[in-house]
Amino acid sequence: MREPPTFIYEEDLWAQGADLVAGVDEVGRGPLAGPVVAAAVLLPPRCHFPWLARVRDSKVLSPARRQELAGRIRKDAVAIGLGSVPHDLVDAVGIVEATRRAMLAALAELSAAPEFVLIDALSLPRCRLPQRPIIHGDGLSLSIACASIVAKVARDQLMLKADTSFFGYGFARNKGYATREHLEALTRLGPCLIHRRTFAPVRACLECA
Repeated sequence: MREPPTFIYEEDLWAQGADLVAGVDEVGRGPLAGPVVAAAVLLPPRCHFPWLARVRDSKVLSPARRQELAGRIRKDAVAIGLGSVPHDLVDAVGIVEATRRAMLAALAELSAAPEFVLIDALSLPRCRLPQRPIIHGDGLSLSIACASIVAKVARDQLMLKADTSFFGYGFARNKGYATREHLEALTRLGPCLIHRRTFAPVRACLECA
């Protein structure tokens, strides 16, 4: 079993005098429908909130635990920013560029300026802040893991809303990911407005239409 995320990266930066360290992560690179959502979370330096012991990469947490932790993060963080890139822009610029744009938008929404940014996997060439991309950062850094939770909860809420507008695809359950239910619905119904036309299963449906 993987060890839980810690402040190992943040502590090194705090020791160097960079107190305001933001963690950045995205959710929604893989789905066939819906937006990419990123979050930036700026925690107080050297904080020891009891709930931090329950923080993990959002993918391994239950929906109820994510909701609980997102509320605590919002309450105790110095600042939180969210950025979203819609499905049509994902098609226009590609998923990697869309992810970077969502992350930049999340950083721009922070009410306090970070002195350093820890990012899950990607670098942000257009961000002037000192930064460090960390592979599997959502499982290693508490700041990035908190960002993954906030982003996941925010995107899930968007997909729950989408389920009320686009019936039959099961967005409330699959959140746009390529589950068997979703793929069968895609074949039966064809793509809806928020499907990503450049993603292979959606593109295949359009080519067969």
